[in-house]
This record gives sequence, C-alpha cells and structure tokens, in this order.
Amino acid sequence: MNPEGTDQARGAPRPAIMLGITAAWGLCFLAIRLGLQDAPVLWFAALRALIAAAALLLLCLVQGRALPRGLRTWALITLMGLTNVTVAFAAMFAGTAGMAIGAAAVLANAQPLLIIVPAWWLYGESISARTVAGIGLGFAGLLVVGLASGGGSGVWLSLLAAAAVTAGTLTARSLAGTDLVAASAWHFLIGGALLAGTAAAREPVQAIHWTPQFLTVLLFLSLAGTAAAFLAWFTEAARSRLDLLTAWTLLVPVIGTAASLLLPGERPPPLAVAGIVLVLGSLWLVLRRPTATGPPPPRGTKASDPSRR
Repeated sequence: MNPEGTDQARGAPRPAIMLGITAAWGLCFLAIRLGLQDAPVLWFAALRALIAAAALLLLCLVQGRALPRGLRTWALITLMGLTNVTVAFAAMFAGTAGMAIGAAAVLANAQPLLIIVPAWWLYGESISARTVAGIGLGFAGLLVVGLASGGGSGVWLSLLAAAAVTAGTLTARSLAGTDLVAASAWHFLIGGALLAGTAAAREPVQAIHWTPQFLTVLLFLSLAGTAAAFLAWFTEAARSRLDLLTAWTLLVPVIGTAASLLLPGERPPPLAVAGIVLVLGSLWLVLRRPTATGPPPPRGTKASDPSRR
C-alpha cells in the first residue's frame, strides 16, 4: 500500500472528458447488439481490439513514440491486455448477446463498487462515508435499471467483464511514466491477438457478414468506443482518484438504456426512470465538493482537503 496521503495529490477527473468516455461506452452496448447480428462473439470482440490497436500504433508511428521499455512494463501491459481486453471484451460481448442491453450495461459497469477496496489497499486512497453512500446509491439505481430492463443468461459474464475492466484500470495506474498511447496500443494488440486465437479455434471466420451496418458499428466500437475512449480513460486514471473516476461509469448503463430505445423489444419500462434518477443523484453526491461552513481557518493553518471529507 502506498504511504498515507498519496491520494491528496490526485483529484477529480475532468468532466468534459468523462462525459465523452461514458457516452461512447454507453453507445457501445447498442453497437455490440447490432454487430452481433453479423458476426460471432469472439471474432467481433477480437476485431474491435485489433482495429483499435492498429489505429493507436499508427498514431505512435506518426508521432515517433518509443516502444515501452523494461520487463516489468511489458508484464503489466500483457496483464492489462489479458484482463482489460481478452477477458473483458469476450465476457462483455457474450453477456450482451444473452440479456437485455440495459441489464448488460448495468452489470458490466459495476467498477465503482469493485474498485473501492483495491484502490485503498494498493494506492492509499481514503474512503469517505459520502463516497461509499454515493456509490451504494448509484449501484442501487443500476440494479433498478437492470431489473426494469429484464435479465438473462449473461449475468455472470457481465459481472466478469466488470471485474476484468477493474483489474485493467488498477494495472494502468501502475504504468506511471510509460507512454500511455504506446501502452494502450500494445495492450489492445496483445489482448486482441489472444481473442483472435481463441476465436479461430472456436468460431468459423466465414460466419462474419461484412455488411455496411457491421462495418459501421465495428469502426465506431474500435475507434471511438475503444481507441479514443480507453486512451482517455487511462489518462484520467493516471491523474485522478479511482473512486471519483469510476463513479462516472454509473452513467454508462443510463446512456446504454436510453440508446436501446432505438431497437424493437428493448424499450425499458417506466421503473427504469427511477433507477436513472438514483444514478444521477449518486453522481452528484460523489462528485460534488462540499461548501465550507463556519469562519475561515486561522492564518498560517492549512485548509483541509474537501475530497477527503
């Protein structure tokens, strides 16, 4: 565990960037459902990762970025590729195939609950009662949204995806000082290659139908929902408190459920509105900064950090 107080140097993630990330990831669940009409689960997941890797590697080449160095760095990148790509993408796609979009998005975004204790243990991030209450309220809202949207056979797969993404986020924090564009590119390539190898052994590549719809959703998933979104996510993970960062993922299933309105048979019942209200309320509770009350501190004393209240 890091020495006490190391979390003071980290603050909240930037709202504009987090809104972009959560919007892209929320729409990914709709794109996955559409793409699964034309491709099997593992090949679709592998293509998403490999195209994202190719885009980021091209960016590294154009900008002259160096390869990551050191055995430890490559071990972390490989671990991140295995968890955040191979396991998370396969479980996420299979979970989305087996249940309603809203429920899959809810369960696959349980990071805020899963990351609290590891962030405290590994990085010394304090856990305030307000944060715990806010995340608990948000997860209650996610459950309401998920139950209102229907369940299915993909429950455990979606939870596995959430756990794998959480492990990837924790690993990314350990890559401090490494070029994040290069690290992101290589972890997508390693994870995507493992997915492709598994897909080749289990699914016929001829099962992919290269329709205009499939190409559109694949490019959106790979470039906007993966290369750009995950690079921004890892950048914010390197500079932000993990509890405040992952609280934003509570918005992903809200956006995913709203996007599912575009598909027949995916319209959520009115109960889902109550869950969305709980999620938005939890975000306000976790991310707001309390207003200072009482007289200002005496001259020469240091004001307390509001993020630790």
